Amino acid sequence: MSLEIGPVNKASLSKQVADQLQEAILEGTLKADDRLPTEDDLAKRFQVSRPTIREALKRLAAKNLIRSRRGPAGGTFVNHLGKGELSEHLTTASTLFVSMNQISLTEVSSTRLEMESLCCQLACQNRTPSDLELMEAELEQQQNRNITSEEFCAADVRFHRAIADASHNRMLSFIMYTLIEALQPVANMIAYRFREREIITAQHKRLLASIKNQDSNLATAILKEQIEYLDQLHQEAQANHQQKESNKTVSAPNIFGR
Repeated sequence: MSLEIGPVNKASLSKQVADQLQEAILEGTLKADDRLPTEDDLAKRFQVSRPTIREALKRLAAKNLIRSRRGPAGGTFVNHLGKGELSEHLTTASTLFVSMNQISLTEVSSTRLEMESLCCQLACQNRTPSDLELMEAELEQQQNRNITSEEFCAADVRFHRAIADASHNRMLSFIMYTLIEALQPVANMIAYRFREREIITAQHKRLLASIKNQDSNLATAILKEQIEYLDQLHQEAQANHQQKESNKTVSAPNIFGR
């Protein structure tokens, strides 16, 4: 392992150390399961104090880039970066964007339609028996009338994740994981009081059949039908919320009046 590092400026030392180590990981200089030098060694190489190194390592651990292990064979090691770990960071940021109204549900829907339509087309070409089994299992869960709204939403998310995985395009699947995990639950919970489970389940049943039959045109048409249905529910939910807020304003007593 040849790790080329140099001294850093005094401003935000721990961040600069963390940035250099992160760059080494992303470039492949430090590979998965590589052991990092000791804190003393890193402090000497970077020409900083051990507390600065510890703070830098905390930054990397917070991003799941490294892990610590105790014992004789212990130390600090580079993590395997799986799709789930990487997607989790983007999911958190995306969820915040939606909750802070930096991204509208209309933008979410249009993006999802474009991206998931491509997933459906590739899934029709590339799906395997195990892919279809996963979709069937989630569809069966959705058909259970005894599950809660939260459980239904979770099965809905897993169903669409299974479609993304069935595309067998890792980059597309990664992007869709982020989009689905971050934004679909938010959209689902906004509209769940207005949504008819039977309609969603029937759409999923037809969507699964079209993927089985490798009919990409029908699959994308059904997906569009579902997203348009959910868009309508979101509008109804927002209108209902605005009406309630308006009623509160009208009925609120004027505590400063006579």
